[in-house]
Amino acid sequence: MHLTRRLLTTAATVTAVLATALSTAPQTAAASAPCTSAWRAVQKVAVRMPAWNEGPVATTRSPIVRYLRRGERVRSCVVAVGRDASQYRECGGGSLWRVVPGGQVPSGCLRRA
Repeated sequence: MHLTRRLLTTAATVTAVLATALSTAPQTAAASAPCTSAWRAVQKVAVRMPAWNEGPVATTRSPIVRYLRRGERVRSCVVAVGRDASQYRECGGGSLWRVVPGGQVPSGCLRRA
Protein backbone atom coordinates (compact mmCIF):
# COMPACT_ATOMS: atom_id res chain seq x y z
CA MET A 1 0.00 0.00 0.00
CA HIS A 2 2.76 2.44 1.00
CA LEU A 3 4.80 1.60 -2.14
CA THR A 4 1.79 2.09 -4.41
CA ARG A 5 1.09 5.52 -2.93
CA ARG A 6 4.74 6.55 -3.40
CA LEU A 7 4.73 5.39 -7.06
CA LEU A 8 1.50 7.27 -7.78
CA THR A 9 2.82 10.42 -6.14
CA THR A 10 6.07 10.23 -8.10
CA ALA A 11 4.21 9.62 -11.37
CA ALA A 12 1.92 12.60 -10.73
CA THR A 13 4.89 14.85 -9.94
CA VAL A 14 6.77 13.81 -13.07
CA THR A 15 3.66 14.37 -15.20
CA ALA A 16 3.15 17.84 -13.73
CA VAL A 17 6.79 18.82 -14.30
CA LEU A 18 6.75 17.57 -17.90
CA ALA A 19 3.47 19.35 -18.65
CA THR A 20 4.89 22.61 -17.30
CA ALA A 21 8.16 22.22 -19.20
CA LEU A 22 6.44 21.42 -22.48
CA SER A 23 3.95 24.27 -22.21
CA THR A 24 6.69 26.88 -21.58
CA ALA A 25 9.15 25.54 -24.17
CA PRO A 26 9.75 27.97 -27.06
CA GLN A 27 8.43 27.01 -30.45
CA THR A 28 11.13 25.57 -32.70
CA ALA A 29 11.92 27.31 -35.95
CA ALA A 30 10.75 25.53 -39.08
CA ALA A 31 14.15 25.82 -40.72
CA SER A 32 17.30 27.80 -40.14
CA ALA A 33 18.12 30.62 -42.50
CA PRO A 34 20.55 29.75 -45.30
CA CYS A 35 24.05 31.15 -45.22
CA THR A 36 24.23 34.54 -46.92
CA SER A 37 27.63 35.81 -45.73
CA ALA A 38 29.57 36.88 -48.80
CA TRP A 39 33.32 37.42 -48.57
CA ARG A 40 35.83 38.84 -51.08
CA ALA A 41 39.44 37.69 -51.47
CA VAL A 42 41.97 40.47 -50.78
CA GLN A 43 44.72 38.78 -52.81
CA LYS A 44 45.40 35.50 -54.57
CA VAL A 45 45.16 32.89 -51.82
CA ALA A 46 45.23 29.10 -51.63
CA VAL A 47 42.16 27.12 -50.57
CA ARG A 48 43.47 24.27 -48.43
CA MET A 49 41.81 21.03 -47.33
CA PRO A 50 43.09 19.47 -44.09
CA ALA A 51 44.87 16.15 -44.64
CA TRP A 52 43.48 13.00 -43.03
CA ASN A 53 46.00 13.19 -40.19
CA GLU A 54 45.82 16.96 -39.51
CA GLY A 55 42.48 17.21 -37.73
CA PRO A 56 39.62 19.54 -38.62
CA VAL A 57 41.64 22.74 -39.21
CA ALA A 58 43.92 23.36 -42.17
CA THR A 59 47.59 24.21 -41.77
CA THR A 60 50.08 25.89 -44.07
CA ARG A 61 51.25 22.39 -45.05
CA SER A 62 47.73 21.19 -45.97
CA PRO A 63 47.23 20.24 -49.61
CA ILE A 64 46.07 23.05 -51.90
CA VAL A 65 42.74 22.35 -53.58
CA ARG A 66 42.51 25.52 -55.68
CA TYR A 67 43.24 29.25 -55.57
CA LEU A 68 40.92 32.19 -54.98
CA ARG A 69 41.71 35.08 -57.30
CA ARG A 70 41.90 38.62 -55.95
CA GLY A 71 38.35 40.01 -55.74
CA GLU A 72 36.66 36.59 -56.07
CA ARG A 73 33.52 36.28 -53.95
CA VAL A 74 32.86 33.22 -51.78
CA ARG A 75 30.25 32.27 -49.23
CA SER A 76 31.34 31.41 -45.69
CA CYS A 77 29.43 31.19 -42.41
CA VAL A 78 31.88 29.10 -40.37
CA VAL A 79 35.24 29.92 -38.81
CA ALA A 80 37.73 27.20 -37.83
CA VAL A 81 40.06 28.15 -34.99
CA GLY A 82 43.48 26.56 -35.25
CA ARG A 83 46.32 26.48 -32.75
CA ASP A 84 50.11 26.07 -33.06
CA ALA A 85 50.60 24.35 -36.45
CA SER A 86 47.56 26.13 -37.91
CA GLN A 87 49.23 29.56 -37.69
CA TYR A 88 49.60 31.31 -41.04
CA ARG A 89 51.60 34.33 -42.18
CA GLU A 90 49.66 35.33 -45.29
CA CYS A 91 47.52 38.48 -45.08
CA GLY A 92 48.81 39.56 -41.69
CA GLY A 93 48.97 36.20 -39.94
CA GLY A 94 46.68 34.53 -37.45
CA SER A 95 45.03 31.23 -36.67
CA LEU A 96 41.45 31.76 -37.87
CA TRP A 97 40.45 29.93 -41.05
CA ARG A 98 37.18 30.61 -42.92
CA VAL A 99 35.48 27.49 -44.24
CA VAL A 100 34.64 28.06 -47.92
CA PRO A 101 33.43 25.69 -50.64
CA GLY A 102 36.26 23.25 -51.29
CA GLY A 103 38.31 23.87 -48.16
CA GLN A 104 39.58 26.58 -45.82
CA VAL A 105 41.14 30.00 -46.37
CA PRO A 106 43.05 32.19 -43.88
CA SER A 107 40.52 34.59 -42.41
CA GLY A 108 42.80 37.61 -42.86
CA CYS A 109 42.74 37.11 -46.63
CA LEU A 110 38.98 37.72 -46.85
CA ARG A 111 36.92 40.88 -46.38
CA ARG A 112 33.14 41.22 -46.23
CA ALA A 113 31.66 41.79 -49.66
